[in-house]
Amino acid sequence: MHRCILRGLRIEDSVFLSSCLKQQRLSDKKWSASSRCRPWRTLHSWISPATTVRWQPLTHFLSAQVMHQPTQSRFMSAARRKRLPSAFPVIDGVLHPIQNHVFELNLRNSLVCQERYLKHKAQVKKGGGENATLRHTQRNKKLLVRDRLRRLLDDEDYLELAPFAGLGLPYGDIPSAGCLTGIGKINGLWCVFIANDATVKGGTAYPITVKKQLRAQDVAMQNRLPCVYLVDSGGAFLPLQSEIFPDKNQGGRTFYNEAVMSALKIPQVAIVCGSCTAGGAYIPTMAEETVMVHRIGTIFLGGPPLVKAATGEEVSPEDLGGARLHAEVSGCVDHFAAVEQDAYESARNIISTLNFELPEGDEGDAGGVEEPLHSPDDLLGLAPKTYHHSLDAKLIVSRLTDGSKFQEFKARYGTTLLTGFGKIEGQLVGIVASNGELTYEASLKGSHFVQLCDQRDIPLVFLQNTAPEPGLTLSAHKAEAHTNRLKAQGSMMSAVACASVPKITVVIGGCHGTDSYAMCGRAFDPNFLFLWPNARVSLVAPGCSQALVPEEEEATQLNRRLEEESCAFFSSGRLWDDGVILPQDTRKVLSSCLKIIKQQDYQISKEKQRTPLLRL
Repeated sequence: MHRCILRGLRIEDSVFLSSCLKQQRLSDKKWSASSRCRPWRTLHSWISPATTVRWQPLTHFLSAQVMHQPTQSRFMSAARRKRLPSAFPVIDGVLHPIQNHVFELNLRNSLVCQERYLKHKAQVKKGGGENATLRHTQRNKKLLVRDRLRRLLDDEDYLELAPFAGLGLPYGDIPSAGCLTGIGKINGLWCVFIANDATVKGGTAYPITVKKQLRAQDVAMQNRLPCVYLVDSGGAFLPLQSEIFPDKNQGGRTFYNEAVMSALKIPQVAIVCGSCTAGGAYIPTMAEETVMVHRIGTIFLGGPPLVKAATGEEVSPEDLGGARLHAEVSGCVDHFAAVEQDAYESARNIISTLNFELPEGDEGDAGGVEEPLHSPDDLLGLAPKTYHHSLDAKLIVSRLTDGSKFQEFKARYGTTLLTGFGKIEGQLVGIVASNGELTYEASLKGSHFVQLCDQRDIPLVFLQNTAPEPGLTLSAHKAEAHTNRLKAQGSMMSAVACASVPKITVVIGGCHGTDSYAMCGRAFDPNFLFLWPNARVSLVAPGCSQALVPEEEEATQLNRRLEEESCAFFSSGRLWDDGVILPQDTRKVLSSCLKIIKQQDYQISKEKQRTPLLRL
């Protein structure tokens, strides 16, 4: 049995597919793509009747007409194109006097949440504390992790991912999970960075550290971003080894991802600016190019204490696994740096060798981009204190889109879901915003709109604020309505799950129950997911547990637990999201994410290879 899944392609004349598949090539017939279709996003697969191996790539079947075009003209001509002018109407974003009372309540709650946000931000910036910082800088003569990023990146305007990960865990606070991850520009190119903070527990890897590193690698793979590792790790925290080592998505997955990323032509560069002990030693040796700092960087499975315990021999870290040894003898590293500053300059030079053709100028910074007509600071008063303090979603959209313009889709149908098109710093997006319960009509509307955006290759932005509790079935009529709603929500979930366009989710209020799945929650793999500080993430909202637990005493205990565990900072501490962002920064964050996602269009060669790059 043979299968070829083709999106947006047509066959000129006729092609005998069975014969082509047996020969693993096309005959003289040609595939051609319509101008709106991106050929590298097309999926090809086949099922061999002999081996029953599924989903083997058939990208080599694409003929010269599509894949063998001159790459420079194919990409740079697209960069010179001009989008259609926007004729969207201006959305009504004016607050009415009747809404002022709710706005003030929301504003007071948002200011409290913002104060908590700033407190956590100050805590994580201290890293492992004053004593650990002094030991790191004065005794070990190493730069702090944020100083390293200043030397590596073009500027400090980078998108940090999950900065509050590791706070409030059962085994204690691990500021920033012991490593900084994010996306910043190196020589104009967006790159993911994973930088260990050795001031936090000496660079020891905890379960949350591994989870954060894996999430950063997922972001790099999903958006085809180059990845830079700043390695300064003391290996795994052994008392918690059962949560770090054995399972599929634990420690070993990091190295698996490195191999897969290399095979997918996603560049990886490692900078050894500290200790790489035990499992940490594999990260630089599996990267495509590695830079190592003299007298600071070391790579070995077991350090000098282990050597002495095993053999009685005393050896220095530099002789056992220093930069000179690995650059001159073992060949494990490719570039020798006498000081840290040289290492970051070397890494920047390596990034310059990557095969990307960026457009001239930044598309999102064009002079024609309009600012919203309303202040983004108003979003503090539009962030709902509870679900019952929610205001019209159009008020939020009017403070995110260019010129507060929005082309609404199905405005009179399924009004508890707001759908339509807008631009964020010149980038066209489809917006799906909660405006009440996700009813039967709203679900059908959402399903239709998501498929429409997928058809037109328009990225989706979900603004999620779902109902706090499941609807009760009190009559036969209600049971029938809930059945229809269930089917419609299933249809919307399928549309969201199968949409191939980029998806960004911002939880602006509640993230509760199955409605959150249809609104592209974490389980539905959005490219990025952020929370506002007022957000709540739980199966049901606090105060609504009586719908699930009949006994009053048990319900009271559960509500108390929900109040603590549904908090945005509790969620972010466990890496259920990509970070908490302030409402007034939402437009800037969305714009950065859209530019980051779009960069993959400018990589010259992206065809999947069969094997990763193998080092010496």
